[in-house]
Amino acid sequence: MKTYFSARERGTILKEMASDTLDVLVIGGGITGAGIALDGSVRGLHIGLVEKADFGSGTSSRSTKLIHGGLRYLKQGEVKLVQEVGKEREILYRNAPHLVIPAPMLLPIYKGGTYGYWASSIGLYIYDVLAGVARKERRKMLRSEATKKTEPLLKVDGLKGGGLYYEYRTDDARLTLDIVKTAVKHGAKAINYAKVTEFIYDSTGQVVGVKVQDQLNGKRINLFAKKVVNAAGPWVDGVRDLDGSLQGKRLFLTKGVHLVVDYQRLPVKQSAYFDTPDGRMVFVIPRGRITYIGTTDTAYDQSIDEPRATKADRNYLIQAVNAMFPEVKLKEEDIESHWAGLRPLIYEEGKGPSELSRKDELFISSSGLITIAGGKLTGYRKMAEKVVNLVSRDLNTSLGRALVKCTTDQVIISGGERMGYTSFANWKKELFKRGVTLDLEEDIVREWIDVYGTNTLKIYKKLSDLPKNSPHRALRAQLAYSIEEEMTVNATDFLRLRTGWTYFNLKKATKYGSIIISYMAEMLGWDQTEVQKQKEMVSNLLKQIHELPDSDQPLRSLAIGE
Repeated sequence: MKTYFSARERGTILKEMASDTLDVLVIGGGITGAGIALDGSVRGLHIGLVEKADFGSGTSSRSTKLIHGGLRYLKQGEVKLVQEVGKEREILYRNAPHLVIPAPMLLPIYKGGTYGYWASSIGLYIYDVLAGVARKERRKMLRSEATKKTEPLLKVDGLKGGGLYYEYRTDDARLTLDIVKTAVKHGAKAINYAKVTEFIYDSTGQVVGVKVQDQLNGKRINLFAKKVVNAAGPWVDGVRDLDGSLQGKRLFLTKGVHLVVDYQRLPVKQSAYFDTPDGRMVFVIPRGRITYIGTTDTAYDQSIDEPRATKADRNYLIQAVNAMFPEVKLKEEDIESHWAGLRPLIYEEGKGPSELSRKDELFISSSGLITIAGGKLTGYRKMAEKVVNLVSRDLNTSLGRALVKCTTDQVIISGGERMGYTSFANWKKELFKRGVTLDLEEDIVREWIDVYGTNTLKIYKKLSDLPKNSPHRALRAQLAYSIEEEMTVNATDFLRLRTGWTYFNLKKATKYGSIIISYMAEMLGWDQTEVQKQKEMVSNLLKQIHELPDSDQPLRSLAIGE
């Protein structure tokens, strides 16, 4: 059966989803929905997935971009959670080596801090054991002098030592997208910009489908499924409300903000995780030419669709960094970019935002709607397994079939294939050599390999199809791949979610914004009305990044290239 994941085939995909009753329809194209689509399709279920915006556009592109081993959950006594996320981290590292990168993390220890030297040593040791950390990556305790050498920018006053342990860095949006692509490869059908507007019920009140509106052209269509799963992240309560089943436990949303600065303004030698003056913990993570800082953790009750960083958020993080790295003296004008995301936590009476559990929970309404809420990026696969086990039992019982077990721990994520090489590192070297022979700039080759992994080969193929004297030849090849094989329909999605430029290379995003719109207009047949709409979308995205107004202040217009 032919599979599609092209922006040009969205209409075809939606019609095929509507042509037959699906086994499972998933609402939500974040990491949780993507994982459910992959697990279900691998087990042979007929899966459909709809996302009202772009894949990974919500929480799944706004995290700290770490595959956490769960150290802070140990502080909360979540022993089983630490064990689970530790194992899941290792599975992700094996199955998505292009996107999951080991990153040593320094935990400086100060007099009067959250933990003393020996308590930190014991805690990190227990963490290593529970999380199943490989011997070569187990914690190493440092005395004060060794800690200073490891990170010279650290505050010296009261420094007792440090713990060096491992976290794993990722690109959350790319990971979500590549999981969706892997699900599609296994037979799932997935489409972005398709909003569920209403549920469809049978005569007994059981949900049997949804009404969907295509957000790009306004067309409406009915999709039918034996099981409907609500995996909408921060929007799950809104979906439950649409079903009339918003009762009992509800979400408690908290906001996390991250700031991006030029690496030269915060030239840390490696990642660090440290106490703030008010007792929270903050990460500082170097990433190529930038360093990013985060996160905050505050209760949130404003617009879910557009969470914004505020001046207070910015000032809080700047103060935290300057307190830990006093020589740096960060200022407001040093902030190049930022992002804000929402954590969909399960409300617990009497607990503050930082105390709420990151555990996931399943809710089943009287109509049969299945909702999965809470959870963490690292635990997406186990959340998916729980959901697919549930729907599979019901479906298989009615068909008299045995339950097919979850095997996604053995499924390589799109882009992580080693192509016969014993290590992904050696395969990356070969990919790099091939790129250089195509007269590509080395920086572009490295960026493609880091973003697309093995799928870089497909961009090389598109590059070879273009005349060598084509203007912006590399960008055109990258855009063609993004449109035809990653369902990219808007310039803003390419700039933010497909490449991460608006987060980590804002100058590049600003420089090429109008050029990207021009090429996408050519490739997708946009008229002048659509071109103008795309320009406004890119302009709005850029001004949201450049400005941190108070909520009641209007944003000034910022033109592309300004």
